[in-house]
Amino acid sequence: MKRAVPLLCAAVLAQLPLSALADPFEMVESKPLNELWINPGFYSWHFQSDKNLDNTNPGLGAEYRFSTVAAVTAGRFHNSDRQMSNYAGIYYQPIKWGPLRIGGVIGGFNGYPKMRDGGWFLAAIPVVSLEYQRVGVNFAIIPTYKERLHGAFSIQLKLKLFE
Repeated sequence: MKRAVPLLCAAVLAQLPLSALADPFEMVESKPLNELWINPGFYSWHFQSDKNLDNTNPGLGAEYRFSTVAAVTAGRFHNSDRQMSNYAGIYYQPIKWGPLRIGGVIGGFNGYPKMRDGGWFLAAIPVVSLEYQRVGVNFAIIPTYKERLHGAFSIQLKLKLFE
């Protein structure tokens, strides 16, 4: 399983055209969109694999992309501490590298027993997205925060319902 992350990253990079490697980054012009994506939760590879955390994080979420650089998101999932969590936030991804959209999500989360006794808290998470027609994936790096939140590399598959 530990080999899966580097192999997945290599597979994504292999899809980039050579011209994207020469002058890789560009700023995305903000234009209105009307896209609704849904997701079945996450899969996480935890940095602290000795903590007996749950890597499978099923749930149901939605992402409404109202702009080429921004989207709102909300959902519910079974977290790594084996509790139910809710989230709501906004993506801002103003940078493009070939087919990848780069930025982050700022949002509120709850359901983590060691973080505010399971109550709501704010977090900023770096995110890279890859979308093709009606299928997409969000790659996120969740930072470790003391012994309250356990960091991970997370993958979220998503399907576009309409545009």
